[in-house]
Amino acid sequence: MTRAQAGDRAVREAARGVMDGEEGSRPGVTRSVAVQTLIVDPADRAQTAGTANRNLAPRRRRRLLSPLTRRILFLNLVGPAMLAFGLLYLDDYRRGLTDSQVAALLTQARLVATALSESARPDEDGEAGIDYRLTPEVVRPILFRLIEPTNSHARIFTLDGRVLADSRIISPFGGQVSVEPLPPPRAERGRATKIANAVYDAVVTWLPERRPLPVWPDAPEPRAEDFDEVQVALNGDNGSRVRSYASGPGIILSVAVPVQRFKQVMGAAMLTAGGESIDASVRSLRFDILKLCLATLLVTALASIYLAGKITRPILRLAAAAERVQRGHGIGATRVDPSKPAIPDMRARGDEIGDLSGALGDMTVALWQRLDAIERFAADVSHEIKNPLTSLKSAVETAARVKDPAQTEKLMRIIVEDVQRIDRLITDISGASRLDSELSRAKSARVDVGRLLRTMADIHGATATGTAARLELDLPAREAFAVIGIEDRLGQVLRNLIANAVSFSPPGGKIRLAAQRNGDAVEIVVDDEGPGIPADKLEKIFDRFYSDRPEGEKFGTHSGLGLSISRQIVNAHGGALWAENRQRGDGSVIGARFILRLPAE
Repeated sequence: MTRAQAGDRAVREAARGVMDGEEGSRPGVTRSVAVQTLIVDPADRAQTAGTANRNLAPRRRRRLLSPLTRRILFLNLVGPAMLAFGLLYLDDYRRGLTDSQVAALLTQARLVATALSESARPDEDGEAGIDYRLTPEVVRPILFRLIEPTNSHARIFTLDGRVLADSRIISPFGGQVSVEPLPPPRAERGRATKIANAVYDAVVTWLPERRPLPVWPDAPEPRAEDFDEVQVALNGDNGSRVRSYASGPGIILSVAVPVQRFKQVMGAAMLTAGGESIDASVRSLRFDILKLCLATLLVTALASIYLAGKITRPILRLAAAAERVQRGHGIGATRVDPSKPAIPDMRARGDEIGDLSGALGDMTVALWQRLDAIERFAADVSHEIKNPLTSLKSAVETAARVKDPAQTEKLMRIIVEDVQRIDRLITDISGASRLDSELSRAKSARVDVGRLLRTMADIHGATATGTAARLELDLPAREAFAVIGIEDRLGQVLRNLIANAVSFSPPGGKIRLAAQRNGDAVEIVVDDEGPGIPADKLEKIFDRFYSDRPEGEKFGTHSGLGLSISRQIVNAHGGALWAENRQRGDGSVIGARFILRLPAE
């Protein structure tokens, strides 16, 4: 019996035997049924949701680089930047160049000392302990000729600490002229070179300072005691020092070797050279490192931006789509045209973002399906409650006009039945509406299927009346099986199926309750000997409020939610519930069969 047929039946029952008092016939009441379906327009709901949530999610401003992009860029550039900073330090490299130049100066100083020792003349004064001595007239020309091809500055110190000769002081015509080498001409620098030098100077200033160096003693008349290396050389050993200028950057390399002949120390040869070549070599190497590091940083930055774009752009698209769904847009794309989902499908990426888009898309579809189900549920509830309310209203209005006590008593029975029907509907609707939340909160446990079926059989045997159908339990003798689920809810499903079989079974009929293991699942079967189910209603009987009751049953006894709730519980357990007809060999129907399939433990 459909809901429309049920409404017609309610009207006929209300109007049966009712007379029109004004025409002299039997007084009565006409009961009309109004069907009202609650339909929510998706556009209206979207507009309402958008208005309510307008201030919940502020619009995101478009930025050149998103916060996630900046973090990825920073983390990827920190490593190469620290490596470049470490390479630019080059203290060991500078020390090696300094040691190499000091060694070259020592070699040059030995050559000068050897040449000067060969030019030494015997001591004609016959001073005690001195056989040879150096004279300015001989030493100065030789020293000037030896040092002229080099960039070094040479001084010859006597044993008493005086400067005997200086390569940068010549004495033409009895006077002295100081010679200072001119710096090399500077090439005209372009804009790019100036920028590069500025960047270099800025970066170098961040580097830690070298170990502190002694300051060069810039005395107008230097003495041997001003230089440690000269004193070492006057004692017969080689000495060297690295000093810094008193004013301005740069270093001075200084070496001193003894000038001796036949192991007789006659003086000390001191050679000095600036560290410009060292600074130039370090500078050149640093420029090469900077070029390589800048290229590396550029490639790293581009790769980071590309990687961040591959991550952030899809996330921003998903966030924008989720915001549209939140504001109520994208409903039509999901409901009307499933090929254009509200959430972009990125599962072809094959990565976590693709998985996220798929999950969000499935969640959105499930959300709209749930909203659709709520709308349908609201429409069904409105329809089912409207019928008894309309009947109740008509009965109450008619009872106020009827004077016949018998008719009044009949109308009061109708009122009581309608009230009971409304109470039953509200109770069942309340249970159905709470089912999802209760199933999500309840904890699953191991359920012994055999014990549960035996309990159901015992309950039926204890509560069945004399004419009720008897229940037979068919379980394997030595096979035990269990499922993971909520025992109370599974018991509710079995009670609904058994009650449904009892209501359709003939008096004294038989109901078979059986279970068996089928692969990785447990199947529970409930058979009855009733009239069966129409072929076109095998799936429809699981719809909410659908009622197709046996002949003779009082209208409104059932709400039509039992099988719908049972399937909802089974689906929540990951199982399936369906119905089919039992047939003889000739194709005639001998009853209905409900099969409950649950995953085995």
